[in-house]
Amino acid sequence: MQFSAKLRYVRFSPYKLRPLADVVRGKDVQFAIDWLSTYAIKRARPLKKMIQSAVANAYNLKDMQAENLVIADLRVDEGPMYRYYKPGAMGRATVLRKRFSHVSVVLRPKEAVKQDKTEKA
Repeated sequence: MQFSAKLRYVRFSPYKLRPLADVVRGKDVQFAIDWLSTYAIKRARPLKKMIQSAVANAYNLKDMQAENLVIADLRVDEGPMYRYYKPGAMGRATVLRKRFSHVSVVLRPKEAVKQDKTEKA
């Protein structure tokens, strides 16, 4: 059984969110929430909120606690780009791009992850 949550149109570039996602991918949910809480940067807040939403989905659907869950998959994809123009050198217009992100997380129980590892070996 897996539980998921999606977060779309985040106003941070995917290039800036992916290093945070790489740290918590594959870790326990409680470790990920604690790490993102103590990491003093604004970009960590939406990821933490999304993981907490997925934990709430697991609790409401199957009464699973956060201690029994692992982040199986955490993807940061590129969303739309907001393009705007600013004055450039010699009277030209320079295009600036504000990038958006789509983030999705999948949580699985620890027992299911252990079984998958033993089946692959």
